[in-house]
Amino acid sequence: MISTKSSVKYIYIFILSADIRNKTNLIRMFSFFKKKTIIPHVRLTGVIGSAGRFRQGIDLSGQQEIIKKAFSFKKAKNVAISINSPGGSPVQSHLIYDYIRQLAAKNKKKVIVFAEDVAASGGYLIACAGDEIFANSSSIVGSIGVISASFGFQDAIKRIGIQRRVYTAGKNKSTLDPFKEEKEEDIQRIKKLQLELHSDFINVVKKSRGSKLKDPEKNNTFTGEFWSGSTSLKLGLIDGIGNAEQILREKFGEDVVIKKLERTKGFIAKKLSGSLDGQIDSIASALEERALWQKFGL
Repeated sequence: MISTKSSVKYIYIFILSADIRNKTNLIRMFSFFKKKTIIPHVRLTGVIGSAGRFRQGIDLSGQQEIIKKAFSFKKAKNVAISINSPGGSPVQSHLIYDYIRQLAAKNKKKVIVFAEDVAASGGYLIACAGDEIFANSSSIVGSIGVISASFGFQDAIKRIGIQRRVYTAGKNKSTLDPFKEEKEEDIQRIKKLQLELHSDFINVVKKSRGSKLKDPEKNNTFTGEFWSGSTSLKLGLIDGIGNAEQILREKFGEDVVIKKLERTKGFIAKKLSGSLDGQIDSIASALEERALWQKFGL
């Protein structure tokens, strides 16, 4: 029986003895058997948490299977993750970040993250799971802060003769009720909670970016401000400018195989995706995303 090593040797000799025209075809055929670099690629899109009637947002339970699959490719030494999210739930942001880092350590793989239109707030927290982060020059990146927003209707209901009746067990159960006067103690309690969440967020960014951050104490890095991809690069929040295919081909060659992994859409989602109802739902979901982002989250 001829060994694999001997087979390769004979093929090589055959190529050298062939005419120039045939050489080109044989080289192409022979190169087909060369090992190609495979990069599993996952996209995380939408608000983090609940996102609407027919659209599931980014949460661990919904993304766990596809992320796990990306790290299951034994021959792949790198995993690519694209993020397009304005943020949302602090808990889900942390859970997904932790899960990606756990799988990266367990499988000894590097994670390359790409910010698309926006990787802000909780979206940027997830991006910090990357060993490297890239973005488009016009991407919106940052917003490292915590927000809580609502309205006050106490004067409005008085004008139209409505009485607010609230019964609680626990004096702080109705904290910041929008139909009652604000209490200073309630405001301070919420601010304390926000500071704790903000501190957790800052620690994740510092752990991820480390010495790459450019003077974080001397600029607005942790004030909740957001920037373009170009400015984010100067601040050390990302490592470079470019899209997924471009950067992956630059890093691993033109022959790199980008294995795109996507969650299967449900029957209703498929039907609505190209219909007027689907367009209306997309608009409604966008408004819901903005509302959730401002209600209380990253």
